[in-house]
Amino acid sequence: MADRRLIGPDAASTPVDTGAGSRPPRELPEDLLREASDRLAIMALLGAGLWATGTITYHFVIRAMTGDASWASPQLMDLVALVCIVTSFLLYWYLRRSDRDPRFVLDLGLAYLLVGALGIGTVWHLTPVPVDWVIQPTITWVGPMMLIMAAIVPNTPGKTAVAGLIAASMNPIGMLIARARGTWQFESLGDIVLMHYPDYMIVGAAVVVASVMTRLGQQVAKARELGSYHLGDLLGRGGMGEVYRATHRMLARPAAIKLIRPETIGAGKEDGGALAIKRFRREAEVAASLRSPNTVALYDFGVTRDGALYIVMELLEGMTLDKLVRDHGPVPLNRAIHLLRQACASLEEAHVAGLVHRDIKPANIHVGRLGLQHDVVKVLDFGLVKSVAHADGEPSLETATGLMPGTPAFMAPELALGERYDGRADLYALGCVGYQLVTGRPVFDGDLPIHILAKHLHAPPPPLSERTANPIDPEFERLILACLAKRPDDRPASAAALADQLGAIAVDPWTEADARAWWRTHGPRA
Repeated sequence: MADRRLIGPDAASTPVDTGAGSRPPRELPEDLLREASDRLAIMALLGAGLWATGTITYHFVIRAMTGDASWASPQLMDLVALVCIVTSFLLYWYLRRSDRDPRFVLDLGLAYLLVGALGIGTVWHLTPVPVDWVIQPTITWVGPMMLIMAAIVPNTPGKTAVAGLIAASMNPIGMLIARARGTWQFESLGDIVLMHYPDYMIVGAAVVVASVMTRLGQQVAKARELGSYHLGDLLGRGGMGEVYRATHRMLARPAAIKLIRPETIGAGKEDGGALAIKRFRREAEVAASLRSPNTVALYDFGVTRDGALYIVMELLEGMTLDKLVRDHGPVPLNRAIHLLRQACASLEEAHVAGLVHRDIKPANIHVGRLGLQHDVVKVLDFGLVKSVAHADGEPSLETATGLMPGTPAFMAPELALGERYDGRADLYALGCVGYQLVTGRPVFDGDLPIHILAKHLHAPPPPLSERTANPIDPEFERLILACLAKRPDDRPASAAALADQLGAIAVDPWTEADARAWWRTHGPRA
């Protein structure tokens, strides 16, 4: 998935569940669990390297210090090290699989701790000691290993305590094995406990660390609950905030939540906070009124206790047109027409309602599966649209914050110049989208945004047929270039008119069977 906040009862339009006393203990967030499993994989790989280098180095050091050549031959410690190395690699290989259960991985981490502790306890006591050697308290590598595991692979304090006590006991077990082999001598079992009591004390420190890490994770989980929604993975990040996967706690309905940072809209300032929130509510209410099946549905919106704004939208399955072209290249002409006509349906409803999107671009047009249908277009980011006729004459939330409306590579000249505009500014941007869909390239390139804007203002767009080797229907090319006219009056009169003209182009239609076959080959696995 980051500044998650809890929405207060007065701020959210959905009810906030306050029955905390009846809930089960809060689990760690899914993404934090996955991060912990990723860290365990790194630790397993590091453990394999340390066992290998430590064993080899020990052989060389002993031979250099004692001159005993027998240390160059395989020893029992080499077998122990080999088992630990193989175990580490197997754990690393398992954790690299994408279908691992993160909760099971935490328990697997404790098992790995016990295997490592047994290996350390065995190797630590393999070296014979002098007969006059006095048993004294010492800290072995088991102690630091317990602390590291508690910090980077957090588990519950109870499990950490049990696993820690067993791990610390591996040193006494190692001493018992050494006495059975005749390499260690001690009078009583109390001697081995006395020798390794520092490791048992470290178990307490590991439990404290695990408690702190678990509590922090639970606080993150609690802070991610926005009204009736629980935040999950981070899906994307933009100029005004982040988008997270979310789940409705009562309905189990998946959704996407866009969090708008307070500092980007001036909501944290005394003189602008109330006005910014007012604009946000007005624009979100207008966007929520759109009902086109090709417009992303807005479920809910609200304000967090610390002033962050949020919008709850439907969660989509598929990809943006930007990713489609970037990963798979230009699309066939009939498919481009199919996609553009659906975008026109979304824009027509908005324009009739007096709204202008102002940021139509491939990254804001999603295509994917919806139920049994494929290649369904959803126009995104209608949460901050601009009404062409505010009753109170106020600027929109986006322009009030000093952000440029639109993206330079897809911006109509009148928007770039700050002149009056209407829905035909969106048709200009949609023409840029169609241009990129079939050629794989933007209309204008440039090193800096200002250079691209200058070309949109003054340079004629290169014909599509000159930018691609794929066949381009002349009528489609004429229509796209008409959308890219500098003067709004020279463009199609409306999104509906553009859709009709696209539908009249004599090409074989892009069918549901075509779309289904494409998604079966190239789409994400269901």
